[in-house]
Amino acid sequence: MQMNPRQIVTQFAHLLQEELFPVLQSFVGPMSGQMQLLASVISMAPLERLLSARRAATGRPAKDRAALATAFMAKAILNLPTTRDLISRLRVDEALRRFCGWGSVKAVPHESKFSRAFAEFAGSELPQQLHESVISATQKDRLIGHIARDSTAIPAREHFSREARENKKAKKEKASKERRNKARFAKAKAAERGTRIQRQRHQKLPEMLSGLPRDCDVAAKKNSQGNEQYWCGYKLHLDVADGQVPVSAVLTSASVHDSQVAIPLMTLTSQRVTHLYELMDSAYDADAIHAHSRQLNHVPIIAPHGRRGTKKSSQLPKVFPDKPTPQLTWAQQDRFKTRTMVERVNARLKDEFGASHLRVRGPAKVMAHLMFGVLALTVDQWLRLSVPG
Repeated sequence: MQMNPRQIVTQFAHLLQEELFPVLQSFVGPMSGQMQLLASVISMAPLERLLSARRAATGRPAKDRAALATAFMAKAILNLPTTRDLISRLRVDEALRRFCGWGSVKAVPHESKFSRAFAEFAGSELPQQLHESVISATQKDRLIGHIARDSTAIPAREHFSREARENKKAKKEKASKERRNKARFAKAKAAERGTRIQRQRHQKLPEMLSGLPRDCDVAAKKNSQGNEQYWCGYKLHLDVADGQVPVSAVLTSASVHDSQVAIPLMTLTSQRVTHLYELMDSAYDADAIHAHSRQLNHVPIIAPHGRRGTKKSSQLPKVFPDKPTPQLTWAQQDRFKTRTMVERVNARLKDEFGASHLRVRGPAKVMAHLMFGVLALTVDQWLRLSVPG
């Protein structure tokens, strides 16, 4: 039986990229840059292994889901807005269709099957596992100088429940009042008292992540002109290593402040890679974040917030809010300049890898959609770093 290009990529994944592409071109003809990136993602991500391990005794074969997962990778790489656009592209692009594993136009599944498969991938967190495997394979033995941390707004096409948000706020106020009235509150465990950031310092990673809100809601932020911009949706929080390689990602509700995700993110990143410095803007300037970063044997470089500035720095004009104040040494300010790499990653993710084309609802599906793009971006950046010269 003749192998399809995806099987060829899997079989020859040990080859260098410059050796792999000629082998593929003999089967599918000339390959564009996007098709070469798709081949690289397939060769680096252990898709077949993860799907085979997850397959139940009854149900669709792993190869069926592998074809669909490859198609969703292609959707992110080609920056296609909808699944319907992906299917239309598969019907006219023979090379792409063969890469996914379908030999003819009739073999391409119906849109409903794509939808069911995507829900399955989102529920099992397949894109997150693929990204983690790529990071482990490429970054585990690398000593990383800097990790830049930031978030980006993810507008969604779904309605948030105002009533549910009000009920949540009322319950939170009631719980807070009850805690204040308890006589034994002072003797409570450290992981059960204080602010969320303070509690996170005594929690394990799963508990930290489960305590972060993930439902769609409304938030606002000030733009570079000082005007407030509102959006309904989510926030994607990223840790990016030198070379603009995304290492970790966490999705939260839009209204979650960046500082609430700093400790979970640095804990997650510390489990995946070895790094020295952590670069953050003034939104992360909190004592608990400084202390936890040092506890993990990292050096935090955080732009001082105006509320914590010295008298001298508080008198400076706030024309550039993110610019380091004199509280940072000249060496820290020089390192802090590299923090812009996380902003470039956020921009590429939205402009080139589908993050601005969100057509799914619910945090699980939104995260899966974004992580297919993060996976492709990670492989692309790593290949750029690996090219000699």
